[in-house]
Amino acid sequence: MAKVAFLGLGVMGYPMAGHLKNKGGHEVTVYNRTFAKAEAWAAQHGGKAARTPKEAAEGQDFIFACVGNDDDLRAVMTGPDGAFHGAKAGAIFVDNTTASAEVARELHVAALKKGFAFIDAPVSGGQAGAENGVLTVMCGGDAEPYAKAEPVIMSFARACRLLGPSGAGQLTKMMNQICIAGLVQGLSEAIHFGKRAGLDIEAVLEVISKGAAGSWQMENRGKTMNAGKFDFGFAVDWMRKDLGIVLDEARKNGANLPVTALVDQFYSEVQKMGGKRWDTSSLIARLER
Repeated sequence: MAKVAFLGLGVMGYPMAGHLKNKGGHEVTVYNRTFAKAEAWAAQHGGKAARTPKEAAEGQDFIFACVGNDDDLRAVMTGPDGAFHGAKAGAIFVDNTTASAEVARELHVAALKKGFAFIDAPVSGGQAGAENGVLTVMCGGDAEPYAKAEPVIMSFARACRLLGPSGAGQLTKMMNQICIAGLVQGLSEAIHFGKRAGLDIEAVLEVISKGAAGSWQMENRGKTMNAGKFDFGFAVDWMRKDLGIVLDEARKNGANLPVTALVDQFYSEVQKMGGKRWDTSSLIARLER
């Protein structure tokens, strides 16, 4: 059993922290910007609630975070009441936020100067993956602290791997989002085309999902897309944030991402349609308006 802090109890962080306590058997202290939510988590799971990231980090072996963006991450780590001001020497930080590779490298360097380790460890699998404890975790950082952190991370994961130095986890998550953007757009166009052609979409999806066109998106979102239901997890607003990170990184490294850039524009149209909180499969809605 390890002593663990978890910073950020959103739709992902709340169940992830729960798995650390209940499945992993760790002693968990949580922090959330709204203290009442931290209190509710502690009452539900039997852990502790802290009023600041600094307080949450005090005496902990591992400090996890899952917050909104780069600025939120800097605030909970190095802000006036940030976790870096409360952690003990030798503590290992594991950041599950989807953020930039730049902030991951920045905090890795800052952590080393204070005697900590910092692992960027964004996740894939959505709200359902978090609730069921079957997330995929993509990590960047140093091998020794990663080896210590991996068994703890596996409390809420089904796959976890170190993919390179600091920033590699975030870069891998960017690849993940590039793949999803193209897949969902392709699936949207296929279903839209099939409807216009008068086909039985569910029957078609049942057949083609068993061939080369098959994907997680088709298996899990095809029927709901056909039904015009978009209330299944990862929101358009969040995807646009992620694709913004991807496209910014591409400008820096010279990668050519024409499809990703186009799909990002399509998601902006979905936002204007009122779909900010629809899930990412709602790309089909702009084709059928």
